[in-house]
Amino acid sequence: MNFFYNTSIKCLDFALKCLAPFNEKIKLGVDGRSKTFQILKSELNPSNKKLWFHCASLGEYEQGFPVFKKLREHYKNHEIILSFFSPSGYQIRKISPVANVVVYLPLDTISKAKKFLDIVKPELTVFVKYDIWPNFLLELKKRQKRAILISAEFRKNQPYFKFYGSHLKNALFAFDHIFTQTEHSKALLETIGFKNVSVSGDTRFDRVTGQLGTDNTLDFIANFKQDKLCIVAGSSWQEDEKLLIDFINNSNYNDVKYIIAPHNIKPAQIKNLQKKLNTKTILYSEKDSKEILEAKIFIIDTIGLLSKIYSYADIAYVGGAMGNTGLHNTLEPAVFGVSIIIGKNYSKFPEAEAMINNGGMWSISNQVEFDTIMNKLITNSDLRLKSGSKNSEFIRKNRGAVIQILDYLRI
Repeated sequence: MNFFYNTSIKCLDFALKCLAPFNEKIKLGVDGRSKTFQILKSELNPSNKKLWFHCASLGEYEQGFPVFKKLREHYKNHEIILSFFSPSGYQIRKISPVANVVVYLPLDTISKAKKFLDIVKPELTVFVKYDIWPNFLLELKKRQKRAILISAEFRKNQPYFKFYGSHLKNALFAFDHIFTQTEHSKALLETIGFKNVSVSGDTRFDRVTGQLGTDNTLDFIANFKQDKLCIVAGSSWQEDEKLLIDFINNSNYNDVKYIIAPHNIKPAQIKNLQKKLNTKTILYSEKDSKEILEAKIFIIDTIGLLSKIYSYADIAYVGGAMGNTGLHNTLEPAVFGVSIIIGKNYSKFPEAEAMINNGGMWSISNQVEFDTIMNKLITNSDLRLKSGSKNSEFIRKNRGAVIQILDYLRI
C-alpha cells in the first residue's frame, strides 16, 4: 500500500505540472510549492523553537483560527509556520496574524516530508479537520514530535476504515490526540483501535462567536439597507443565483433589499449576474461613484466582508448546496440570529442538519420551494425572529471546543 500511495503522489506531482499552464489555480499551487523550501530557509531562524499549523484551505483555517490564536498568544517566543495545500487558502491568508511564515505544503513524498521537517523541527503540530498526509505524519512520529488533529470529521466509507487503507490508517496513529466534532467520528476511530480521542465539537462555533466581539459596522451597507428588510445571499454559485434571479425578477417587495456575495467574483461572472437582474444594482467596486440609496441589489465583487455583512441580514441564503461544490459556512449568519435557507445537498454538514431539525434553517430543492419559504420569511416577522433566535442559541450551546483542546495542551 505504501508503494501504491507514494507512486500516486509522484503521478499527481507530474499531472499537476502538466496541467499548470492551462489552469490558473493549479499553476498557483505548483509555483507556490516550488518556493516553499526557499521561503522556510530564508525566513526562519534555526535557533528558535517552532510550531506548525496545517490547513487544507481557507475554511479549515477559519476553523482552526481560534486555537491558532491562543497558541500564538501562549508561545510568544516561538516561530509559527502556517501551511496550506490549496491556493484558495494561501492566497487569502498568506499574511496571517497567527504565523511568522505562511507557505504551501509540499506534496507528500517521503523526501519532501523529511526535508520540510529538517527545516521546521516543530515542537507541536496542529492539523485541522481532514487534510491528513501520511508521509509527513509518519515522519513526525519517527521523530517523536507531538501532533494533534482538531475538528476532525470521519465517515465510514473513508479508506481509514477499509481493508485497503492501512497506510492512511497508520497516519492517524501518528497523532497524539484527535479531537472530533461528533460522537459518530469518535466511534469510528475506536473501531480501528484509536483510543486517544475526545469529542470537543466544532471549533467554528468558537470562531463565529468571536465575531460578535468585533466591530461589524460597514457604513456603506447601512446606507444601502436603510430601515428595510435585507436578504443576504452569501458565497453563491450559479445554481444558487438562478433561484435568486428568478425570485427577485418576479417579486415586487418595495421594502426589501438584496445583497449578493458570489463565490466567483471574476468580472465576467459578475457582469453576467448583473445583466440577468431586472432591477437597479450596484457593485462594491462602484459604491463610491454611484448612488447607494436608489439601488435594490448590492453585489459584493470582493472578498473578506461577508462575515460582517451577515450582521445586517434579516434572512440569509447560504450557497453551495444547490450544486455539488459543498455548503458554505452557515454558522456565520447563525451567530447573528438570522433565519437561513440552503440548498438540498447538505448531508456532509451535521451543523446544517441540526439547525434544520431545530427549526432555524430550511433546505430547498427547487424554485417553488425557494419562493415559498422566502415569501413566508419576508411576510412573517414572528417566524423570522423565532427561527433566527433558535440559530443564535444553537451557536451558544455548541461553543467551547477551544477550551477543551487548550486544556489538553495544558495552556
